[in-house]
Amino acid sequence: MRAILTVFAKEFRENLRERRTLLTALILGPLLGPALFSGLLALQIHRSAEAGDRPLPLTVTHAERAPNLLAFLRSAGVTVTEASYEPAAARAAVASHHDLRVLNVSAEFAAHLSAGTPAALQLYADASDVAAAADTERVRALLEQYSGQLARLRLLARGMDPLLLNTLAVQDIDVSTPATRSVLVLGTLSYLLLITMLMGGMYLAIDATAGERERGSLEPLLTVPVPRAQLIFGKILATCAYMLLTLTLTVTVFAILLRFIGLERFGMSVDFSPAVALQLILYCVPLVPLAAALMTLVAAYTRTYREAQSYLGVVLLVPTLPLVFAGALGLRPTLALMAIPSLSQHFLITSLLRDEPLPRAYLAVSVGATLLAGALLVALAGRLYRREALLG
Repeated sequence: MRAILTVFAKEFRENLRERRTLLTALILGPLLGPALFSGLLALQIHRSAEAGDRPLPLTVTHAERAPNLLAFLRSAGVTVTEASYEPAAARAAVASHHDLRVLNVSAEFAAHLSAGTPAALQLYADASDVAAAADTERVRALLEQYSGQLARLRLLARGMDPLLLNTLAVQDIDVSTPATRSVLVLGTLSYLLLITMLMGGMYLAIDATAGERERGSLEPLLTVPVPRAQLIFGKILATCAYMLLTLTLTVTVFAILLRFIGLERFGMSVDFSPAVALQLILYCVPLVPLAAALMTLVAAYTRTYREAQSYLGVVLLVPTLPLVFAGALGLRPTLALMAIPSLSQHFLITSLLRDEPLPRAYLAVSVGATLLAGALLVALAGRLYRREALLG
């Protein structure tokens, strides 16, 4: 154990001297990632809050054909601009973004209303314009509301109860809590934590293997009267230390920044107290030796620092793939899925944010399976360093 700790201290101190590496792994990653995530989240919340208050522009062609419709739209807060576009001109105006959306009132609009038949309206909009999509949906909802009012007035004019149109009375009962709703916007938190944690140890894993081989210092190191496996164990332990330090810094920054986002304005809340932050870190700790051993193994097979960087750039995607599948397929925690490293940590973090603890058996399977996989990779790395071909 003394030899392992000696190598650990050596690698830890040497990595501290690399100021650029230290800046990237321990400062830019833990600070920049949470800052960008929190900033984008705050901007999204701010824009959503302003969406219902900002003016809703709408260009209407041949507005004189539907004066009551225009009065309804203006009373609902729509800023109406009258124009006299023909169909081709309306398409061109929207396509060139001269107008965000154009509503065309057909020549037979009034006649169809008088006859009690559907009156035609054409709403021109650009479905690829993401920024205007929400306002376009607001216009469609207002038109549907106006259509419903006309339908009820027609029934009243014929002496019929408008409730005849309502065959079902569906009541939406939301059983979510402010904590569970917060996952809608914090669902990518586990992904960011995982990437930042891996980046924290990647440079040390590269330098301790491919870097030493490239500098020519690996061969003298392997000649010392210490079992080679203990040397690699010390290097992996140093990588684990930096990954754990990066994880702790990232979670701490998230815990601070999320207090200022203002999720409460949308009926959401997130408990990121020191106890929750510590629990989140503990959920990710079993993944640290697994990730450190994996990166060390990959870097040990490369010959140069640059080659190791290119390979580990791809390796960083491996632990995140289960999270991508979980989001795409809508996976829920099961005892079998908790045996998959990184995916089980994602489930644990999500359940913690939702304030819905998973069964203890799920936690035991997650910790056991992840630590077992990490132990196998650490043992494989130790076996690799016993091979003479390592110096070739």
